[in-house]
Amino acid sequence: MNHISKWSMAAAALTALATPQTAFAQTADISAGDTAWILTATALVLFMSLPGLALFYGGLVRAKNFLSVLMKVYAIAALASIVWVIAGYSIAFGEGNGWWGGLGNLFLGNLTRESASGTIPESVFLAFQMTFAIITPALIVGAFVERVKFLPVMLFTAAWLLVVYAPVTNWIWGGGWLAEMGVVDFAGGLVVHATAGISALVYVFMLGKRAGFPNELSPPHRPGVVMIGASMLWVGWFGFNGGSQLAADGGAGYALLVTHIAAAMGTLSWIVLEAKQNGKATLVGAATGTIAGLATVTPAAGVLGPQGALLMGLAGGVACYAAVHLIRVRLKVDDSLDVFAVHGVGGMLGILLLPFLSSKALGGTGDGEFMVQLIGTLAVVAWSAIASLIILAILKSTLGLRVDKQAETEGLDTSLHGESAYNS
Repeated sequence: MNHISKWSMAAAALTALATPQTAFAQTADISAGDTAWILTATALVLFMSLPGLALFYGGLVRAKNFLSVLMKVYAIAALASIVWVIAGYSIAFGEGNGWWGGLGNLFLGNLTRESASGTIPESVFLAFQMTFAIITPALIVGAFVERVKFLPVMLFTAAWLLVVYAPVTNWIWGGGWLAEMGVVDFAGGLVVHATAGISALVYVFMLGKRAGFPNELSPPHRPGVVMIGASMLWVGWFGFNGGSQLAADGGAGYALLVTHIAAAMGTLSWIVLEAKQNGKATLVGAATGTIAGLATVTPAAGVLGPQGALLMGLAGGVACYAAVHLIRVRLKVDDSLDVFAVHGVGGMLGILLLPFLSSKALGGTGDGEFMVQLIGTLAVVAWSAIASLIILAILKSTLGLRVDKQAETEGLDTSLHGESAYNS
């Protein structure tokens, strides 16, 4: 036994000498549990875009434009990934000056297999954040469906990610000036939903209404597909909010719980309101209420308790329902799939309600100050609107934003992509 013990000790010593010291440091810092959870959350958030958001939006349009919606979301997922690798991640999370992270990590030149971000590998953190950079511009697709050219959408997405999304991410999640001020945005009420919602509204005004809007348009061609897409978003949102804790701990569990509560409350509130107003509750309405509840709870998922989540989901459902009626029905703004009314209004409402509904009396953490949240909201809204307007003005004057009348009448599936979703 003594000889075996000596040989075992010698082998262990040789193994230690052959192992780089950085590996010992990473072993001490990296949590296998946290890493496994964020890897899972990364897959869940990508699942929200592909196929969740694509199907949710695709089912809402007319049959002749179904594939064009899927194509835009699919292509944006690929494009946003490459933009993130080239410069987006560097701008968002580089060592900058409080306003942007700089270009010191272009093409991920500083990333190694040993790089860590907290208790997870930096590669995992980077990939998780990449999925947010994918879904945020993809949300904007819902505003301009059925009438927009493909190439300008791609160019807008690339420029928008670098000029709007990545800098705002740096301001709040990258330790920038809004983070230093104390803005609380746990999983993207401002970074994701406000930037996308405001930019979508600007896109709509620059583009103009669809032909026949609002009276001559067909209803959603596949309500069942809308519900399937919304269900995928609901499930994926557990990674979106739960993963934003960046740890497999009680905070992640609480974020997942309050996310589900708010989604359920948003769904029920929309059903009740729609039934009261129209005499019938629709599946599309219920699915929209789910997304309203989810968007509203997103910025506060890390600081709410169950009671606060009930109120947050209720507020999101009621406010977004009213916003849809005001914007699309009364003001006749052709934000086709209610991106601003649901995501923009929901995300900003969650930011502003956070200081009140996160109170300890409602089971929350007591974080957030209203004036700080308001300043952060105004700053993000202003920057998103101004930057988007400039990008779109350049594209409109050079390439144009909108397809011609013949292409719009024919449908974008065949006129832009040469395909049809329903071949007989």
